[in-house]
Amino acid sequence: MNIGEIARRANVSRSTVSYALSGKRPVSEATRRKIQQVVDELGYQPNASARALANGRTGTLGLVFPPAVGHHYTAMQLDFMGSLADAAAAHEHDVLLSTAGLDSVTSLRRLLAERRVDGVILMEVRLADERIEYLLEADFPFVTIGRTDAADRTSWVAVDHRALVTACVDHLADLGHRRIALVNRPERLLRVGYESAQRGLDGFRRAMAARGLTGRHYPCDDDAASGHACVERILADDPATTALVTLNEAALGGLYRGLAGAGRTVPRDFSVAGVALPHWAQMVTPQLTAADVPAAELGRLAVDLLVARLADPAGPSGHHLLTPPVSLRGSTGPAPLPLSS
Repeated sequence: MNIGEIARRANVSRSTVSYALSGKRPVSEATRRKIQQVVDELGYQPNASARALANGRTGTLGLVFPPAVGHHYTAMQLDFMGSLADAAAAHEHDVLLSTAGLDSVTSLRRLLAERRVDGVILMEVRLADERIEYLLEADFPFVTIGRTDAADRTSWVAVDHRALVTACVDHLADLGHRRIALVNRPERLLRVGYESAQRGLDGFRRAMAARGLTGRHYPCDDDAASGHACVERILADDPATTALVTLNEAALGGLYRGLAGAGRTVPRDFSVAGVALPHWAQMVTPQLTAADVPAAELGRLAVDLLVARLADPAGPSGHHLLTPPVSLRGSTGPAPLPLSS
């Protein structure tokens, strides 16, 4: 069914139907009601291209996300994608997923040139991210998940990885642990300034120094085998290590298996804490003591901020920094007593 058929049945011109549907020009209330009645009877839905031509909007938000670092996306990444799609649907928007490297603006140029989306949400941001500068210069609406160095000029939502890792270190220190390792995201992400990995590392170093503790930092690929190998390195480098904090939930199962293989029982001999989605923290045994990342809330807040930017492009930037508490579960306990000589 098309506009011509609606115009014929409502006994008005095609242009009148177009104006009534788009709101581009005023139409009398009586005519609008008559057209709406025909539209309802026919179940007509204007396509996205027609809407874009009529009001300059596509009804679509772009989610710009780099390709998976390994062979798959992590559970946290997939949960973010799902939460964003659900939040966009609540605003009657679709989501277009576009993948691009962390240091690439190619995908953004294409999206903007083809007017395929009304605004974009950037995930997996770097501290210094050239995509941010490109979007600011293009004056195109966007929101980031994560804080970049341009946080004062942009709209963003983020969890405070520095504070969350600090809270994990403090919890372990209060339990008597003195030698703690940090299991981070892959080395290649750290090299390009990946925001959560860098802020988490900064929080670890500051917290360890403040508590006078000894610790080592271990980048780790996003899979269980790498987690297992990482534990082997930790114990080989410093057998007296009694706890770790992890930012890498994809490696979590391997971390547990590595500890079991080394004869370390969690939490009797070794404690594990970290930053993770709650349902993943609860899938391991014992359940992970963790700062639970609220993926659904972050997705909703990001979409809300972007929709607000679309409604009022000149409005102030919006910021949401979330610091969820550490949920105490079964993976942490008092530091084991040192073996007597």
